[in-house]
Amino acid sequence: MLRVGGGILAWAGALLLTATGVLAAEPIRVLIVDGQNNHGVWPKTTQIMKSYLQQSGRFTVDTATAAPQGGDPNFRPNFAAYQVVLSNFGHGAAPWPAETRESFEKFVRGGGGFVVIHAADNSFPDWVAYNEMIGLGGWGGRNEKSGPYVYFDRQGKLVRDESPGNGGNHGPQIEFPIIVRDREHPIVQGMPLEWLHAQDELYDKLRGPAKNMQILATAESRITGRHEPMLMTIQYGEGRVFHTPMGHAEYSQECVGFITCLLRGTEWAATGKVTIEIPADFPTAEKTSSRAAGK
Repeated sequence: MLRVGGGILAWAGALLLTATGVLAAEPIRVLIVDGQNNHGVWPKTTQIMKSYLQQSGRFTVDTATAAPQGGDPNFRPNFAAYQVVLSNFGHGAAPWPAETRESFEKFVRGGGGFVVIHAADNSFPDWVAYNEMIGLGGWGGRNEKSGPYVYFDRQGKLVRDESPGNGGNHGPQIEFPIIVRDREHPIVQGMPLEWLHAQDELYDKLRGPAKNMQILATAESRITGRHEPMLMTIQYGEGRVFHTPMGHAEYSQECVGFITCLLRGTEWAATGKVTIEIPADFPTAEKTSSRAAGK
């Protein structure tokens, strides 16, 4: 924030003058889309993420919810009214109306932000542009035709495996270490290079186009023995996409590591910058840290 001595200063074209004479960034407009998800907890996780975003003071949040089953011809959010869209859809979600798909592609391609949380990377396996946006996905019939299986081997080498195989898998829910791979990226800059994530599903064998994709952090799967992508960014046209396969349930999303990635990833997707600080209660390599929504 900047204090003003006599007049309003312009900063990034998005500042508000408060009653105390302090310039504060105008809140980022977020739209959460949901309504169909194989994870029955989705109404709760939508509210949890909305709560964290709003409590930060950096965002205002609306939701657009599709009909609970089948195609919804009335699902036509006005994406252009927002700076970033967050998907909490899941596996088995019915395709959006063609006009809605076209509107969303135009929104992201033209510079809108997109945030992909957990099972949102299971959605819409036959939507070509969507799969380019998310970089990697799983389930829904995804296989080698969907793109390579991308991971880091134990020597730290990035592998794009194009051999035959299904896309998407996970073992039992566990706590697992997150390893930061690109310490300079604004989303993870300042985080410990290793931190312990709370109980969650650790997705493995994700496949997809993986174009213009940058892997920020990984976690070692007990199933594959490989380091699977856990934090990713993707460039789609002029748009920025933040993707994390973490966030299965309320206890997963209450992890302070997840909360911090959610806030910083959403801010980055919307603006290309991160101003939200790493909190003092961020997890360490030895210990998880959780914060209940609304606290």
